[in-house]
Amino acid sequence: QEQLAESGGGLVQPGGSLRLACAASGSSSDFYPIGWFRQAPGKEREGVSCISSIGFVYYASSVKGRFTISRDDATNTVYLQMNDLKPEDTAVYYCNIGDAWGQGTQVTVSS
Repeated sequence: QEQLAESGGGLVQPGGSLRLACAASGSSSDFYPIGWFRQAPGKEREGVSCISSIGFVYYASSVKGRFTISRDDATNTVYLQMNDLKPEDTAVYYCNIGDAWGQGTQVTVSS
């Protein structure tokens, strides 16, 4: 089964930026879309962005214009560049391919 590992989370002030990375152990991303999800305390997990194997992208309306998803097929890594972060972006961020999930990385936006 594909194994995913997220990194890049942290504490940032409102308006700041972070870049998350999701490293995949295999090559499932050659065939399946990779998605970023997030879960805030007391809330359901929600989709943030995804990118298909041929580069089509989707963004949730709450992050459109601020987040950018990209992929590096040479390293089986997907990135989520997050700019102009807001307190409501605070959550654990997970990446997903099919039924494989990473362990999550915490993003906290606070002054």
